[in-house]
Amino acid sequence: MKIAYVVPYVPNLIRTRPYNLILQLAALGHEVTVFTLGSGGQDVKDAEALRSRVARVVYQQQPLWRSLWNSLMVVPSRRPLQTVYSWNPRLAGGLIKQLSTPGAFDLVHVEHLRGSRYGQYIKSKLPHVPVVWDSVDCISYLFEQASRHGTGGWFGKFVTRFELNRTRRMEGRLIGEFDHVLVTSETDRKALLGLVPAGARTAPVSVLPNGVDLDFFHPNPEVQRDAETLVFSGKMSYHANVSMVKYLAAEIMPRVWRERSEVRLVIVGKDPTPEVRALGADPRITVTGTVEDIRPYLWKAAAAVVPLVYGAGIQNKILEAMACGTPVVTTSRTLSALEVTPGRELLAADGVEAFSQAVLSLLNDNQKCSEIGAAGSAYVQKRHGWNAITRKMSAHYQDAIHRIALPARLL
Repeated sequence: MKIAYVVPYVPNLIRTRPYNLILQLAALGHEVTVFTLGSGGQDVKDAEALRSRVARVVYQQQPLWRSLWNSLMVVPSRRPLQTVYSWNPRLAGGLIKQLSTPGAFDLVHVEHLRGSRYGQYIKSKLPHVPVVWDSVDCISYLFEQASRHGTGGWFGKFVTRFELNRTRRMEGRLIGEFDHVLVTSETDRKALLGLVPAGARTAPVSVLPNGVDLDFFHPNPEVQRDAETLVFSGKMSYHANVSMVKYLAAEIMPRVWRERSEVRLVIVGKDPTPEVRALGADPRITVTGTVEDIRPYLWKAAAAVVPLVYGAGIQNKILEAMACGTPVVTTSRTLSALEVTPGRELLAADGVEAFSQAVLSLLNDNQKCSEIGAAGSAYVQKRHGWNAITRKMSAHYQDAIHRIALPARLL
């Protein structure tokens, strides 16, 4: 197929979902043209790196002032700021021009709520073009949780509450405007469908989980695990991760230290907020900031800890740790996005006391660590390879193309 892939941020190793889906589509023989935008030198470098692996990348510069201006202009309306933050008329115009050329593309893939306006614009101009919207997560579901937990500082709280009802209305509307909708977990699928007005028709909404680059993330038997080290990984400016690690440091680790005072916690991830950096004042906690390669931290740790307070979709940090053979302790909130059996591929525990005891059960039993780590790695190898996930997505593409070809009365 000839695919126009519209993503409102430059795909890279950190933005793992679009990056790997695009590379796998190309590897499967599809012709992919990526339409994307960015705001700085690193984005330009990432676009060039992607261009070296995919034949065509259309990159448009998006200064921060433009995104802020876009957002300001819709404040009096009911449109979510998220849907216009990445809007760029030049990118949209070039996209329509290329799509208007007969035979240029078979389908358009649009990612995230931030990219949804491009999909709407395409449908308004070229309704015969199949458009698949990868929602990724249900953003209003994420906002609801963030609002309840009051995270993100005063500005983050204000934006979350300001956006919540706007986002609910828009997401409920969007899943009826495209030809197929993708989302990363069944929980997010149900949340999206719950936003649809009574009697409204929707496109098919399918779960397409995140994957792992299994050539990159894999066990390394040459690295000896440190039985006294726990790891938490993720982008440390993301509000859900900040909430998680604060909860981990304040509530869970003191209970672990009561029995195992020598245990260390390593927090690995780019852009830690000041409150995350402050956790490093405790000599038992290390905050690394950006690292070139996260794998050595996963290979060395006795366990990865993911005490999810709130969130949406699949936690990539769980998949990456499991792929590296690192046993994971998490909460039951994460299980709806995974096909695992707690106690076999990972440990799941809710509440401070239960979670800390689950962590201690691994630290006190090397054999258990090894068994869960091996089972977790085998699960990810079987269920979350990007190649298999991309093949599944290609089938959804064919469904969208087929739906466009059918008369409306048969849908």
